[in-house]
Amino acid sequence: MKIIATWVLVALVILTLPSFIPGIEITSFGTAMIVALFFGILNAIVRPIILLIAFPITILTLGLFSFVVNAGLFWSIGSFVKGFYVDGFVPALLGSLVISVTTFIVDKLLGDN
Repeated sequence: MKIIATWVLVALVILTLPSFIPGIEITSFGTAMIVALFFGILNAIVRPIILLIAFPITILTLGLFSFVVNAGLFWSIGSFVKGFYVDGFVPALLGSLVISVTTFIVDKLLGDN
């Protein structure tokens, strides 16, 4: 149940992103649900692999490179989800930061089951 609640809340946040981050466009709540699903899957599967490969860069930047990886994953979702568009790196970075903070807060509020 926690996964579904997190998924829906993140989708609601993604739906509101275009109102305060210029450069992000989304057409519907269904598209936001798909984007949230893909972002979660990419963060669970692809992100650890990229961070493992880029471990030296991550160490050199004191972990800040992980924000770049997150933004890149968020930006890439716009290329294969119809109805979702990210105009550049800065909107992708801001959008991924908002989603990460939202996911953290929702996880803390819902607690462990």
